Amino acid sequence: MSERAILALDQGTTGSTALIVGASGRILGRAYSEFTQHFPQPGWVEHDAEEILEVTLKVGREAIAATQGAAIEGIGITNQRETIVLWDRNTLKPAARAIVWQDGRTASMCRRLKDEGREEEYRRRTGLVLDPYFSGTKIAWLLDSDPELRRRAEAGELAAGTIDSWLIARLTGGAVHATDPTNASRTLLYDLDSRQWESALAEPLGVPLQLMPEIRNSSGDFGTSTADAFGTELPICGVAGDQQAALFGQGCFGSGQAKNTYGTGAFLLMNTGQDHVISKYGLLTTAACDHMGEPAFALEGSVFIAGAAIQWLRDGLGLIGSAGETEALAAGVESTAGVSFVPAFAGLGAPHWQPEARGTITGLTRGTTRAHLARAALESMAFRTAEVLEAMTSDSGRTLAELTVDGGVAANGWLMGFQADVLGLPVRRPAMLETTAIGAAGLAGLETGIWASGEEFMAARDEPAVFAPTMAEAERDRLRAQWDRAMRSALAWAADGAPTQ
Repeated sequence: MSERAILALDQGTTGSTALIVGASGRILGRAYSEFTQHFPQPGWVEHDAEEILEVTLKVGREAIAATQGAAIEGIGITNQRETIVLWDRNTLKPAARAIVWQDGRTASMCRRLKDEGREEEYRRRTGLVLDPYFSGTKIAWLLDSDPELRRRAEAGELAAGTIDSWLIARLTGGAVHATDPTNASRTLLYDLDSRQWESALAEPLGVPLQLMPEIRNSSGDFGTSTADAFGTELPICGVAGDQQAALFGQGCFGSGQAKNTYGTGAFLLMNTGQDHVISKYGLLTTAACDHMGEPAFALEGSVFIAGAAIQWLRDGLGLIGSAGETEALAAGVESTAGVSFVPAFAGLGAPHWQPEARGTITGLTRGTTRAHLARAALESMAFRTAEVLEAMTSDSGRTLAELTVDGGVAANGWLMGFQADVLGLPVRRPAMLETTAIGAAGLAGLETGIWASGEEFMAARDEPAVFAPTMAEAERDRLRAQWDRAMRSALAWAADGAPTQ
């Protein structure tokens, strides 16, 4: 008998992944392919939306072809969140290249809005800061760049949306223009409390709201893909931005549950239930999902440099041949021998918010080895994670029982054990680290009835690895004091007029 399954499409910044996720929680098929990155000017990052569609269709078809004995019942979509696409409603052709979340071209627009005294209102209503990261100013830039695009937008001839909306529009042959709250909440146009687009947020940016998609629950009806997409018509029934999909895929449905995704940087999200928490430490407030895919809130904090510090040891200094070497190197020494590494290559985010900070290594002696530096780089991820989580617990008033983890760097068992020690909490790592795609599958499976609830969805998963803290509290305090001293050094360097290049 065929196993019921979901096609999960994970459309990321550099490539698209497709997984066939069975009711048993097993991965029944898989495919991945990269696509082209475009850098037309310094600080600009663009994607070809048509290529994204083609690559996503390709991997979806390959995953289906590699699957045996599965009855695919629906599609779940997760995506890079703030990348924006503008397209013609009739032809469904992009009107311009997609502007990627990493793109910084709208910095002057954000400064103007701040100078007009608007940041507090955007902060209060959207949970975000006025930054080029978010997609609302990207839409405005596209319309301002070409008077004909603005005319067509105001005439209702164009549609705009994040990558999920673009894929939905194309997969349904233009029948559906929709998004979900998690993606909508990354635009600067969505009010977290009213849960809808607001003209008071759109007008200062110069974005006509008729461009924007309908907002539907993350687990729900997003139309049906045409048969030529994947060989048969399939309902699209689960949608969430990548970090919120990972939060759901980790089973963090309840208030006070948190996950950290360790990649190039690290993304921490804590579910705050129905509480719209405004951070005192510069954390973002964003939409998330409860156990049934209904709207909830989360706090989000980013560590700019995590795995990128290991990449620097490998590519910049040539101290290691591969990232995997660091686990054995760190375990091979008793400590960092007093070395601390603050990898502030791109400044420091929450809770410090010092963009002028730069990477700092303290405590070097003639006895320092590459093993000490490797261990210090790994330790830095754990300490920065602890700082952000402390801000989250302070903001939310919630006590964390454990931290769930995913992402490529989470495969490092030594780091996960040290993270548990630094937090004084268990760290839970799932058997399957691709929780972003798994989360999208879970949201879709709720709608199709493969799983009756988020709890049932999680029960189908393999047992996680749990790293329990073993470090004595006095040693934890000593190491944290050493880290705090190194952090003060990095901050002092920035405050004393350190160069920004």
